Amino acid sequence: MADLPGIVVTGASGRMGRMLVETIRASDKARLVGVTERSGHSWVGQDIGVALGGPEAGVTVTDDPLEAFAQAQAVIDFTAPAATVAHAELTAQARAVHVIGTTGLSEADLEVLTHAARHAVIVRAGNMSLGVNLLVGLTRRVAAALGEEFDIEVIEAHHRMKVDAPSGTALMLGEAAAAGRGVVLGDVADRGRDGITGARQPGAIGFSAIRGGDIVGEHDVLFAGEGERIVLRHVATDRAIFARGALRAALWGQDRKPGQYDMMDVLGLSD
Repeated sequence: MADLPGIVVTGASGRMGRMLVETIRASDKARLVGVTERSGHSWVGQDIGVALGGPEAGVTVTDDPLEAFAQAQAVIDFTAPAATVAHAELTAQARAVHVIGTTGLSEADLEVLTHAARHAVIVRAGNMSLGVNLLVGLTRRVAAALGEEFDIEVIEAHHRMKVDAPSGTALMLGEAAAAGRGVVLGDVADRGRDGITGARQPGAIGFSAIRGGDIVGEHDVLFAGEGERIVLRHVATDRAIFARGALRAALWGQDRKPGQYDMMDVLGLSD
C-alpha cells in the first residue's frame, strides 16, 4: 500500500468530501494520507473514520493544509473559491496533482491557478463524471452542426443547498456550445430573465437554474428550432460518479508535465 499514490481530501465534512474519503479508502489504486477542514471545525483533531461514524482509519483531520499536502501526491478539492486558490499555491509548492471540482471561480481566481500550474499539474472541471464530459463533446458537435436558427438553452437543476448558479457543469456546456459556434460565451450568454426582457437575441446561449430538494444534478441542453427541438440530457443520481471521476483524475495526473488539464484530457476525449 505504501507505494500507492497518497491523496489528501480537503473539506472532508462536506457532501463531496465524505464521498471522496469513502471512495479513496475503498480503492486499491490509492491511499488516503490526509484530510483537512477549516479551523474551528469540530472534526479537527479527530480520526476521519470516527468522524464519519465508523472505526478508526489512521488519518487525523487537520486544519493545516501545508502539513497535509507535504505528504501527498495528489489533493482533491471540492471546497470554495477562496480555499481552492489558497490550496493551489500550497499544492504547487508540494508538486502534488491538484484536482479541482470547486465551482464559482472568478477570473482573478483562475489567474492564480494559471500561475500555480507552471509548477504542478492541475485538473479542473465543473463536473468530473464520464457521462457529463461525453455530453460536453456532443454539445460542441451539435452546436457546430446547427445554425443560429436553433436557439440554445442550458437548463440545470441541483439541491437546495447549492450556492452558485449557473452550475459549473452548465457553464461547461455553455462553453462547449459557444466553441461549436466559434464564439465567446461571455459575448452571447443570457444568464437571467425577469420582467419585460424583449425578444430573444439571435445567437444567444441561455441559462436556467432550478434549486430544490436533494437533486444531485440534472443538465439539459436544448436546441430549439422552428418545428423541432433536440434535447441532450444527463441525470446524476449518485455523487459517487463525481468522486470516482476525481480519483481517476488524481491517478491520471501522476507523472504528467505541469499545466492545466480537464476531464476531457483525463478521458482521452480532447480534440
